[in-house]
Amino acid sequence: MDRTPQSALVHTWTFFRQWLKNPRGVAAISPSSRQLARQMMSELPNGARRVVELGGGTGVFTRALLDHGISPRDLLVLELNEELHQHLQRHFPQVQVACADARDLGAVARQHGFDESSPADAVVSGLGLLSMPRPTQQAILAAAFDCLQPEGRFVQFTYGPANPVNREVLDDLDLVARRGSFTWWNVPPATVYVYSRRVSRAIRPRSMR
Repeated sequence: MDRTPQSALVHTWTFFRQWLKNPRGVAAISPSSRQLARQMMSELPNGARRVVELGGGTGVFTRALLDHGISPRDLLVLELNEELHQHLQRHFPQVQVACADARDLGAVARQHGFDESSPADAVVSGLGLLSMPRPTQQAILAAAFDCLQPEGRFVQFTYGPANPVNREVLDDLDLVARRGSFTWWNVPPATVYVYSRRVSRAIRPRSMR
């Protein structure tokens, strides 16, 4: 992928044009920063080999994942926007890129070899979960953890300091959230959150009658 200033301008303009067309569907007005990408990569499990990316955009995280050592054949990127999907295919021809809704990740992952015998180690998300209704959040998180190995992680960024995932969604899916790093050098500033399965859960005491 070309990393010249001219290329960066092309990616930014491509992203901004999609934001103008659909501000609610595209969560930001510009692509994520390289600093945010590095912070997202730092939250991958040690030795992560197979990764799914949700909301590939112009490929900032895609490039960071490849630079991190993820093989193109072990990377699956989902992007619902058709123009951004075509952009990703042009710039990352060896990566598996699907034009699909993240809620359909289960079926898409199986089609691309991310099944029970070869699950993902991590899901990296650039989706605007904060603005999504609870049922959509739950559908996406459930689909993501269905294609993750037991110790797999869901790495998400959000604008501002608040956890973007509804507390009831975390409880229903038996997940725990951990707040990671925060960067001012993103437009807007962003926080990284990491979600994983709850290893053990306290037993609630029964009420005495």
